Amino acid sequence: MVSFLGCASTAKHEGTGEYVDDTVITTKVKAAIFGDESLKSGEINVETFKGVVQLSGFVNSQADINKAVEVARTVKGVTSVKNDMQVK
Repeated sequence: MVSFLGCASTAKHEGTGEYVDDTVITTKVKAAIFGDESLKSGEINVETFKGVVQLSGFVNSQADINKAVEVARTVKGVTSVKNDMQVK
């Protein structure tokens, strides 16, 4: 039983499988954002917890914010996107 409890997720901590999934989602979101030619900012940070992607950092315009959120939402496994980006 102890081994099962060690991998269980809680409200603040992820289980092993969830961590791997979130890492994959983060990588895919970063690739999608940086692969989009209309988004030129390298200052967008991506973090994922239980499928919820948080975008932060600085971009050149509100249009860039909207586009980054839109691109992130299209990635498989993303359940929602939190936007903490700011226009510089």
